[in-house]
Amino acid sequence: MEFLAFIHWNIDPEIFSLGPISVRWYGLLFAFGFLFGYYQAERMFKFEKINPEWLESLFIYMIVATIVGARLGHVFFYGWDYYSQHPAEILKVWHGGLASHGGAAGIFIALMIWSKKVSKRSVFWVLDRVVVPTALVAALIRTGNLMNSEIYGIQTSLPWGMIFERNGETVAKHPTQLYEAFAYLITFGVMLYTYWKTDLRNRQGFIVGLFFVMIFLARFFIEFIKEDQEAFEAGMALNMGQLLSIPFVLGGLYLMFRALKRAPVIYKN
Repeated sequence: MEFLAFIHWNIDPEIFSLGPISVRWYGLLFAFGFLFGYYQAERMFKFEKINPEWLESLFIYMIVATIVGARLGHVFFYGWDYYSQHPAEILKVWHGGLASHGGAAGIFIALMIWSKKVSKRSVFWVLDRVVVPTALVAALIRTGNLMNSEIYGIQTSLPWGMIFERNGETVAKHPTQLYEAFAYLITFGVMLYTYWKTDLRNRQGFIVGLFFVMIFLARFFIEFIKEDQEAFEAGMALNMGQLLSIPFVLGGLYLMFRALKRAPVIYKN
C-alpha cells in the first residue's frame, strides 16, 4: 500500500542525446513556452493592428533579456560566493541556475530600451501585453524544474508528496514546482480574460501590475514550504525568494492603483 501514499519520482531530465548534444525536458518546455508566447503576442498585435515587424524585434529582446537576467539574478542573489571564485561558470547556463526575479528585472530593462528605440510608446503598453503569455512560460519553466527534480519543498505526509529518488531522497516532499505551475496557469487565465474581455488593456500598467501581484504573491507563500535553495538561507525568517518577491507585489499594487486613477490610453496606428 506504500505506493498509494506518495509518488516515486525518478524521471530522466534528458529526453535523448545525439553525440555531445542532448535534448532536455527543461529546455524543450522553455522553448515551447516562447513559441506559444510568440503566437499569443502575434494575435494581440493583429487585433490592435500593430506593425508586425515590431514583434520580431520584441521577442529577440525578450529571449536575450530572460536568459541573461535570470542567470545574473541567480549568480548575484543566490550564488555569488561561488561564482565570484569561478567566474567562467557564469556562462555555463546549461549547468542550471536561473532566478525568476532576475529574469523579470532583465525583461523590464530590455523592454524599456525596446520601447524607446522601436515602439516610441510607454513601456507599460508593451508590458501589459507580454505578461499575458509570460505567465504560461513561467508555468512551463516550473514544470521543467519538476522534470529536473529540483526546487522542491520540505517533507510532507500528503498523498501527492513526491520522493525525488534521482536526488537520493527517501521521504516524500512537497512538489512545489507543481504548486507554482498551477498558480501561474491560473494567472495566465486571468491575464487572458483581462486583456481580451475588458478594457483594462488600455489602462496602462494595470495588467502588468496584476501579473506581479498574482505571480509573486503565490511565490511568496509557496516559499514557506520550499527547501532553501542556498545554504545561507538557513535560519532566515524570510528566504531570498520571499524578500525579492515583496517589492514586486508592492510595485504591482501601486501600478494597478495608478492605472485605475488615470484615463485610458488608446494609440492610433
